Amino acid sequence: MTILTVRAVVDRLVTWLERLMPPDERRDTLTAGLRDGFGDDDRPASAEHLAEVERLAWNTSRHVALIVTPDGTEPPTVDEPAWPPPDPREVRRRAASVTRVARVDGTGVLRVDGLDPAGLAQPYLDAAFGLLHGAERLVLDLRGNGGGDPGTVALIAGRLLGDTSVRLSDVVYTDRVRQWWTPERPPGTALRQDVAVLVGPGTFSSGEALAYHLHTRGRVTVIGEATPGAADHVLPVRLAPTVLAHVPHARVVDAFSGGNWEGTGVRPDIACPADEALDVALSDRWPGRPGDRKRP
Repeated sequence: MTILTVRAVVDRLVTWLERLMPPDERRDTLTAGLRDGFGDDDRPASAEHLAEVERLAWNTSRHVALIVTPDGTEPPTVDEPAWPPPDPREVRRRAASVTRVARVDGTGVLRVDGLDPAGLAQPYLDAAFGLLHGAERLVLDLRGNGGGDPGTVALIAGRLLGDTSVRLSDVVYTDRVRQWWTPERPPGTALRQDVAVLVGPGTFSSGEALAYHLHTRGRVTVIGEATPGAADHVLPVRLAPTVLAHVPHARVVDAFSGGNWEGTGVRPDIACPADEALDVALSDRWPGRPGDRKRP
């Protein structure tokens, strides 16, 4: 029986990176680093050993992941990789990851723990934001938001950035650039209250994008801990029956700042442990205005 080695996994990962990731200095740095670090590594491709590969890759792309499934039987990916379609029943069961809508002493609190596809998420987000009209100020809790659809990022951001469509980002692929804009809204329907966004280590990927796009435009005060800093878009690629990889295939450029949060994360204006961020947002430590601060 042939033992899958770290070298074999890295060779396949590099092949997919060169196929999917936009050609630039970042891709060259990532692939060269992987080859130099593990190109002759004949240790078994265990979760422990592949974690070392992940940590090296995170110096360039925080989104790279190598997931070991010891009993996996699926064949390696050959054709164009893609995420499986969502199960609408599951999205409805958990209300599109809208896990809390509340009024606390006049402050509206909305917790969103994921970004399901916009077409499925919009009814739940519309209902949630409808309940927030009239609140004195707002708290958007993204501490458990692991990411998802950039279209849903645009839906939520549009509720807070105004009725006029706003260009959020350019997503750069190997062969094209896609722009993301907030949707036009009926006049007077966007929320104008002061907003705090809560973040922490559990805010990831498109969850970070939502916080970053709002923050860099000066619309919100960010409270909590810095986020991990994963700004690439990724696809699932099975490198072997027992190893599934998340491989970057596009980079995000914020239309306002010209940058992104890769490697640095979204940094809070008011730093505190993530599990205390809501208490801080409901206290007088957050005056309710972004104030005069440096952009991320």
